[in-house]
Amino acid sequence: MTSIAISRSNRLSGRHKFYLGSVLALAFLMMQATLSSARGAPDSFADLAERLLPSVVNITTSQTVKGIARPNAPQVPEGSPFRELFPDLFGDQGGNGRARRASALGSGFVISADGLIVTNNHVIDKADEITIEFYDGEERVAKLIGRDEKTDIALLKVEADEPLPFVTFGDSDISRVGDWVMAIGNPLGQGFTVTSGIISARNKSLRGTYDDFIQTDAAINRGNSGGPLFNMDGDVVGVNTAIISPSGGSIGLGFSMSSNVVTKVVGQLEEFGETRRGWLGVRIQDVDEEMAEGLGLESAKGALVSGVPDGPGKDAGILARDVILSFDGEEIEDTRELVSVVGNTEVGKAVRMVVFRDGKTMTLKVVLGRREDAEKTSIVPVISEKPAEEAKETEALGMKLTGVTPDLRERLNLDASTVGVAVIFVDETSDAYEKGIRSGDVITEVGQKSVTSASDLQAAFKEARDAGRKSVLLLVERGGNPRFVGLALD
Repeated sequence: MTSIAISRSNRLSGRHKFYLGSVLALAFLMMQATLSSARGAPDSFADLAERLLPSVVNITTSQTVKGIARPNAPQVPEGSPFRELFPDLFGDQGGNGRARRASALGSGFVISADGLIVTNNHVIDKADEITIEFYDGEERVAKLIGRDEKTDIALLKVEADEPLPFVTFGDSDISRVGDWVMAIGNPLGQGFTVTSGIISARNKSLRGTYDDFIQTDAAINRGNSGGPLFNMDGDVVGVNTAIISPSGGSIGLGFSMSSNVVTKVVGQLEEFGETRRGWLGVRIQDVDEEMAEGLGLESAKGALVSGVPDGPGKDAGILARDVILSFDGEEIEDTRELVSVVGNTEVGKAVRMVVFRDGKTMTLKVVLGRREDAEKTSIVPVISEKPAEEAKETEALGMKLTGVTPDLRERLNLDASTVGVAVIFVDETSDAYEKGIRSGDVITEVGQKSVTSASDLQAAFKEARDAGRKSVLLLVERGGNPRFVGLALD
C-alpha cells in the first residue's frame, strides 16, 4: 500500500509539474506583453527625432515699435555707432519717438500637407511679418489664419509647391503621469533642438478659463513656445506654452496645452478664422462644505449660480442659488469643469441640464449663445431697488455690519441700486475673513432671504441656529459682482 501510494503521488506530481510549467510560461509571456505596452525608457530617441524634425519649424516675427523719446539722453551725432549699439539709452534725439524694427523667436509645427502650422498666439502677437524656417533651411512667409488668446493658440498658413511633411495630434486624455515625452523647438534661438522627459502632472491650470496643461520635465526654454510635445508614437499631445522659473531658464517645470484642447481650437480657427464657444450666461462659483450644508446638498460639488444677467441662462429659467449638477449628460464637479463643457458645446445647441433648487433636482433646457458675442457687450444684473430700513450697527460672526445708508453708499462708492447690509469691519481671525469677506462688501441675502438691515441679518442667523444648522449661506456683493459665501455659525 505504501509503494502504491508513493507511485500515485509521483504520477500526480509530474502532472502538476507540467501544468505548473505551462502556467509559468503563459504568465511570463503576459508579463512581457504588459512590460512592452508600458513603454519603458527607449534605448534612443534618435529614430523618432529623425522622423519628426522635418515637421517642426522655427518662427521669426518682426514688428514696428515706436521708439521712446528721451529728452535727457546724452547727445550724440547722427550716424554715430553708439546710437546703433545703445538705441534704448540714447532714444530719439529729436523727441519724436522714431520707429524701429523688433523681432521675436518661437517654434511651431506643420499639421497638414498644404501648409497649416500651429504655434502660440504670444509668438505672433502684433507681428507685421511672420517668417517660417523649415528643417532643410528653406524659409517662407506665413499668413495668420486665426488666433485664440484664451488658450494662447494661433494657426498659420504657408504656400507650398509640394506636400509638406506634417505631424498628427494624439489623444492627450490617455497620456499618463510618467509617460515619456519629447519636445522639439527653437530654444533661445538655437533651432531644431530635441529634449526629452516625462509627463510630471496633468490637468494643470495656470491662469486661463480653458487651461488644461500637461506638466513636463522635458527642458523647455524661451523660444520653445509654440513647439510640439510628442508621445513615443510621434503624435502631438501638447503645445509647449509656458515655464515656471525664477531665472528664466528651464528648471523642469514646463507646461504644454493639451492636444484635446488644441484640436478643438484649431478646428474652429481653420473653419471660421475665430473661436465659437458655447455661452450659458450665468455667474458661477464653486461649492464648499459650508455652502453645501446651507443649501441642503449631500456633498460639495456642482457649480453654484450667484447671478443671472440677461442671456441664455435667464431665458432657460436658471435662478440664483441653483446648483448645476449636470450639463448635457456630463456630471459637473466644479466651475472649471462646467466652463470647459459649456465652451466645448456647439453654439445654438439645445442642452438639458440638471439643477438643485430648494432641496430637489429639476431639469432645465437651455439654448446656448456664443461667448465671444457676449464678451463684446456689458452684462449688468438686475438688482432690487428696495431701500434700507435702518442704519443700526450689529456684530456677528466676526463682522461689524450696518444697513446701507445714502452716506455709507457714497463713502463706499456703492451703486445706487445696491441694497443690503454693509460690512464695515472684519476680524482677521474670523471664518468670514478666511472666506474672503472684506470691509466694503455688501450682504444682500442670508439663508436665501433678502436682508436690508442689521436686524434682518440677526434674525436670519437666529433662524438658522434654531433650525439646527451649523452654517449659513450669504450672498455677498463686491463691485457689482455677487458671490455666495458659506460661514460656520459657531
